[in-house]
Amino acid sequence: MTRHIRHAALFCVLLLAALLVNAARVQVLRADAYGADPANRRDTITRYQQPRGDILVAGRPVTGSRDTGEHLRYERTYRDGPLYAPVTGFASQEYGTTLLEHTEDGLLSGADPVLAPLPLWNEFTRSRNAGGKVMTTIDPAAQRAAYEGLRSRKGAVAAVEPSTGRVLALVSVPSYDPGLLSGNGRTAREAWARLNADPDRPMLNRAVQRTYPPGSTFKVVTAAAALDAGVVDDLDEPTDSPDPYTLPGTTTRLTNGARGCADASLREAFVQSCNTVFAQLGVTTGVARMRAMAHGFGFNDGDLRIPFRVARSTFDTTVDRSQLALSSIGQYNTRATPLQMAMVAAAVASGGQVREPYLVERTTRAGGGTVSAAGARPVRRAMHPATAMRMRELMRGVVEDGTGKKAAIPGTVVGGKTGTAQHGLGNSGTPYAWFISWAQREEDMEPRVAVAVVVEDAANRREISGGGTAAPIARAVMEAVLKP
Repeated sequence: MTRHIRHAALFCVLLLAALLVNAARVQVLRADAYGADPANRRDTITRYQQPRGDILVAGRPVTGSRDTGEHLRYERTYRDGPLYAPVTGFASQEYGTTLLEHTEDGLLSGADPVLAPLPLWNEFTRSRNAGGKVMTTIDPAAQRAAYEGLRSRKGAVAAVEPSTGRVLALVSVPSYDPGLLSGNGRTAREAWARLNADPDRPMLNRAVQRTYPPGSTFKVVTAAAALDAGVVDDLDEPTDSPDPYTLPGTTTRLTNGARGCADASLREAFVQSCNTVFAQLGVTTGVARMRAMAHGFGFNDGDLRIPFRVARSTFDTTVDRSQLALSSIGQYNTRATPLQMAMVAAAVASGGQVREPYLVERTTRAGGGTVSAAGARPVRRAMHPATAMRMRELMRGVVEDGTGKKAAIPGTVVGGKTGTAQHGLGNSGTPYAWFISWAQREEDMEPRVAVAVVVEDAANRREISGGGTAAPIARAVMEAVLKP
């Protein structure tokens, strides 16, 4: 009898050992595979069992969480969703995350290990921390001024603080309400299908994800390259430029939209936006020096993030002389995001220095303790300080005496550059209207805001222009930032 009991006990021990071995296999060896299995919804359920942390603008949350009482309990909500969608992106139970909701997802969802009170604490407790908060650099008055300025027109606005790189406004129109995508039911699926089928692409962040030919706003880069290289020494000296200008090696003649461009000085050509002068100037300066200046401003940089990725702005470095002429007036293969052109204006405003733009000022735990802060940003020099001073003089002339008068603000020093960029097969598309600018109050030591505006459409080709269409929007944004 005792022998049978021993055998039964030994058998039970073997069964227990087998269970322990299998548990170890599941918990250790197969943990990653089971965790990644689409049928395993434990992480998803846990993720939505608590409210998501908030994204803040000027200390106020522009996001929230709604208790649905369902299996995936909390859904994301948005205040002024279309206004801030180019900043927040969306957080959807069905379609994932974008923009800040994506780059800061670990902190907002509470999954980031840095939120744990002790290292590896959550590994032992299997708990999840409360979501943290993301404090943005956005100025709500500037954001709203940009959004309302564009109204129903397609386009984008980017505004930065030249001395720091803080992004003050990031607007894209048409926009959408990200709250419509938050859930996982029929409403979210219908909204997703509708938004993706819309030919105007409302979910595209035009301020950072789309590049445009910058047109005459690129003449800021060309003028800076020529001045830095000593190709031009005197802003008021005639440039010996013909009108029209025959592109090198071709019979194609480049003309101007303004009169008086033949042999115009750099100051006159900049104020009147003479294509012929700047096309020839770019060729004389040469592709190597043009490339170096464009690179200094941020063109051809594919690694820019704010923290989400910014599309690469391009200046083609494989061009011949005729193509260089067109590139120097912001055409041919030259492309730029609105944020990139705001960086160009900011570099002029800050004495030739380019500061990397950033959108997140600080991240905190739910209780308020700081997780990370922006701190000092990398700085590089795009041009000599003396060149920047002369460029500010030229840009002031555009607003005071030239095509950018609608950007003028009483009691404020404003510099700007208009642009009308051709595009489409045979330049058949409605031109893009550009305006880039910077502004400072007379009592300020330095400019406080730099802005880039692009407008894609108008009722007809004759109605759209940088000075008439885009400059008033830039002025409204600058006024919002400078308002006491």
